[in-house]
Amino acid sequence: MDLSFNYNFPALRGRQANKEYFVVMCPLRLIPKIFLFDEEEIPAAFRAQRILNRARIPELTNYILDNTEDYVFSSITASIDGEILFEPLSSMKAAQDLGMLKISMDAKFLINDGQHRRAAIEEALKISPELGDETISVVFFHDTGLNRSQQMFSDLNLHSINTTSSIGILYDHRDPLALATKEVVNSIDFLSRYTDNERVSLSKNSPKVLALNFIYNTNKRLICKSKGNDISVEERRFLLAFWETVTESITEWQEVLHKRLSPRDLRGHYIVGHSVFIEAVGEVGKSLKEEYASTWPDELKKLRYIDWSRTNTKDWLGRTFSDNGRIQKTNQNIALTAERIKELIKQHP
Repeated sequence: MDLSFNYNFPALRGRQANKEYFVVMCPLRLIPKIFLFDEEEIPAAFRAQRILNRARIPELTNYILDNTEDYVFSSITASIDGEILFEPLSSMKAAQDLGMLKISMDAKFLINDGQHRRAAIEEALKISPELGDETISVVFFHDTGLNRSQQMFSDLNLHSINTTSSIGILYDHRDPLALATKEVVNSIDFLSRYTDNERVSLSKNSPKVLALNFIYNTNKRLICKSKGNDISVEERRFLLAFWETVTESITEWQEVLHKRLSPRDLRGHYIVGHSVFIEAVGEVGKSLKEEYASTWPDELKKLRYIDWSRTNTKDWLGRTFSDNGRIQKTNQNIALTAERIKELIKQHP
């Protein structure tokens, strides 16, 4: 290698599958300069990564710019196609994997995982160049050809596990709607005991009744807000009052709370343990508040008079579940269920 023309990175050397890899801290300002994407017009069989989804870039860019004091990005994984040289800082065995990684300036860098982070960093630097001195960790593998790079991409993505939306809500301390949702759950005994904070769907044997994302999605419908929107004190109070009224008015939920009905039997015999019902009730709550500005809780309490059993095919067949008895959740099912609930509420003076 011509040592006159190379990139120099302080690096930590590691080994996987008898192959060396290197971890470096790369200034953000270098990320757009040294990492390039495969062009979109190259056929997939000859690329080593997916086509960039540019619709994701604004959201990631705004995430950086809106949270400059506490944004977090995981490592970028990349392949080096070119000459490299690792020089340990010491001959001592304990320090032989700490040194300088020299990479030929003729080398090509290919991102195996992190192309969207790279694009977001590039856009963020255009608006806030001062971010350029901050760093992101990069894991470098020495490229041994396109097949190796493609396999790396497959392995990295095949074995990754995306977090559920419920746990994303649980860990989100910025989104006002997530904060309001968690406040509601923690304030109401039934919800705090029977809400699953990790899963987005519940198995038939789950000891829980609701998933956190059920409540979050219902709150979106109730106050017509999306992730990141500000929520007023009045809206927070409305959400709390709504859930207090609903939990008190669903007889089957109270039966579960007092250990007279199991969550499994609830899901098996009633529609009130399914997300289609929860979101439909959100639509009902929104409509009642619009129609009965001050007395909507009294109207909502009439939920206690409704037959929620799955044997009540007159009300729920073709709305909440299909001919084979399977619960269905589409926007149409939510709308049809909500309309039927509103009709049944009006039947009770």
